[in-house]
Amino acid sequence: MVIKLSSSQFIAIVTTDASINNNIATSISYMHISNQPLIKTLHHVVFVTSSEAELFTIKCSISQASSKENISKIIIITDSIHVAKKIFDLSSHPLQSQSMAILGDLCQFFSRDPNNSIEFWECPSCCSNHSLEWHL
Repeated sequence: MVIKLSSSQFIAIVTTDASINNNIATSISYMHISNQPLIKTLHHVVFVTSSEAELFTIKCSISQASSKENISKIIIITDSIHVAKKIFDLSSHPLQSQSMAILGDLCQFFSRDPNNSIEFWECPSCCSNHSLEWHL
């Protein structure tokens, strides 16, 4: 299914992940359009929570994908779906400023065409679930 979707020139598939080691968070995302890697984004920051790092990666991914003119569908693949749900949580929470920035990007994305869509797919991290035996 992913291979079929990734061949479309109108769909951006983005995989995201973040990890913290020695108080340094590393956030990374890969965007594929038309089955071609388009953008690799890598960020390092100190003294943030893993949730902040994960949401920051999702925010950068959505911002980059939504800025592409011909994209009508964004698929975010993440191992932190619980963090992605914070985007749509309107109550007060520590990640609210990043959530608001993401909602601003999504508002512009949907304003361009009300038929645009975004999906979030949960995929366990190979580091957190060794039983999958995925190879890098």
